[in-house]
Amino acid sequence: MTDAPDNSGITYVHVPEKHRYEIRDGETLAGFTQYRLPDDVHVDFVHTEVDDAYGGRGLAGELVASALADVRAQGKRIIAHCPYVRRWLTRHHDFDDITDPAA
Repeated sequence: MTDAPDNSGITYVHVPEKHRYEIRDGETLAGFTQYRLPDDVHVDFVHTEVDDAYGGRGLAGELVASALADVRAQGKRIIAHCPYVRRWLTRHHDFDDITDPAA
């Protein structure tokens, strides 16, 4: 039997000056999802990565869920050029109503 990973120190933080949402383990950057703002309505996710030391813990999915919830709270819409975010959206339909196709 394998022990579950310890995610107790993990937080998800929006860093608008860097145009990204981060996974933080205390002061350590564990991963992020980067976005751009093509207009006043959309947040276009372009890249997601998680440090190998934090892989396999479900953190990328939690980060994307947190980021997309924040986009919704801002009253904006989602575009997913990032392959990870695009794949995540095909399995989680809670954001279909605010997702627009990537051109």
